[in-house]
Amino acid sequence: MISQTFAMCISYKVAMINYDVIVLGGGPGGYLAAEHSGQAGLKTLCIEDRHLGGTCLNEGCIPTKTLLQSAKTYAHALRGDLYGVRAEKVTIDRGAVIDRKEKVIHTLVAGVGAALKASRVDLVNGRGVITGRSAEGVTVQVGQELYTGKNLILATGSVNARPPIPGLREALESGFVLTNRELLCQREAPARLAVIGGGVIGLEMAAYCQLTGTEVTVVEMLDHIAGPNDGDLVKVLQKNLERDGMKFHLETKVVAVREGTVVCEKNGQTFELSADKVLLAIGRKANSAGLGLETVGVELERGAVVTDARMKTNAPGIYAVGDVNGKYMLAHTAYREAEVAVNTILGKADTMRYEAIPSVLYTVPELSSVGLSEAEAKAQGRHVSVVKLPMQYSGRYVAENEGGDGICKLVFDAKRNTLLGAQVLANSSSEFIVAAGIFIELELTVDEMREFVFPHPTVCEIFREALSQYKGK
Repeated sequence: MISQTFAMCISYKVAMINYDVIVLGGGPGGYLAAEHSGQAGLKTLCIEDRHLGGTCLNEGCIPTKTLLQSAKTYAHALRGDLYGVRAEKVTIDRGAVIDRKEKVIHTLVAGVGAALKASRVDLVNGRGVITGRSAEGVTVQVGQELYTGKNLILATGSVNARPPIPGLREALESGFVLTNRELLCQREAPARLAVIGGGVIGLEMAAYCQLTGTEVTVVEMLDHIAGPNDGDLVKVLQKNLERDGMKFHLETKVVAVREGTVVCEKNGQTFELSADKVLLAIGRKANSAGLGLETVGVELERGAVVTDARMKTNAPGIYAVGDVNGKYMLAHTAYREAEVAVNTILGKADTMRYEAIPSVLYTVPELSSVGLSEAEAKAQGRHVSVVKLPMQYSGRYVAENEGGDGICKLVFDAKRNTLLGAQVLANSSSEFIVAAGIFIELELTVDEMREFVFPHPTVCEIFREALSQYKGK
């Protein structure tokens, strides 16, 4: 379905081989860069070897949230008694859930294609490889065709990391081990799922499977889940997930995979986990291999393309946005980096800032954060003051979350009375964490932040409550 949509988007054949801008990759950073470039009047080509929208739209952010919405609706129906709603024989149709996911993807991919066409961007479906430079610019080959661009924007994204675990390659080939790409298409729920990795991808997929009836066990090498998120909130999140039936093996290493079994090691002791399927979710790495970057001398650091604040690489006329530069592997970061890259090409003053980029773990409940955690702020030697409130300070939260135990934590610079970071564990926190990001970005003082009026009743009022309790030092 997706490939058909992409083919429909390419309704005209590229007539010119020389471009002002060539964008290599059609994911969030790539298609937005191409769209802005085209709208600015630059002759633009976008090359994508799989599907428009990239990982985010086709097998990442959007399909995951679509499945989670179905799972949360199902869970709400099962727990309706808590809210005075009673239903009988509630079931979930996994096939219908997947069908809806495909419909959502189809709609959004078509929209991206239409936007690029409206911006007069030429599209080529195929793998682009850099072959060097000519007098006109950087040359990129796709199949038998050669294209030249005065400027090249690398937006090739990232790929799943695959550790050298004995038996892993064979298990991936047999279908016993899945990546998020395959799991998102499963129409039959496995009775038991083992998840290798307790980071964002692993936990979000684990949450969907757990809510829809699968017995889930997460294996994580660190002593905590959810990566660099604030430890106070992560502990509460883990308790919530365990209350729903999810199991965790922390400080545990997967040492082998055999059909039906994951072999683990902890404290020198080996044990086995039985599973019907295994999700490999240990993270992603920049997709920079095989692009021909060496032909133009682009600098890499641990496989990621090195860029400055204007998204320039060390090679003239070449930029890199999104996961391929390895800075923040988030779609919204790629969007902003794409804008900066195109503005730089256009000669406009613009720079990328990473101090206030929101991050969200879309579990149930959601864990959203922006800026510095308490530990990070202290490690930087800041004069830290913290306000931590239960989400029960928000009337809307209490009304909508029976028995909820969410937390809001604000981290302040007590010397300057400004906000350094915010972490919120609560459903819908992804929708308002940006407010804290704006406070951080503008470097507002506490008194200035207190002047903002939050609508009532809303969950985001928790920020007003936390600000009112700030005393400084």
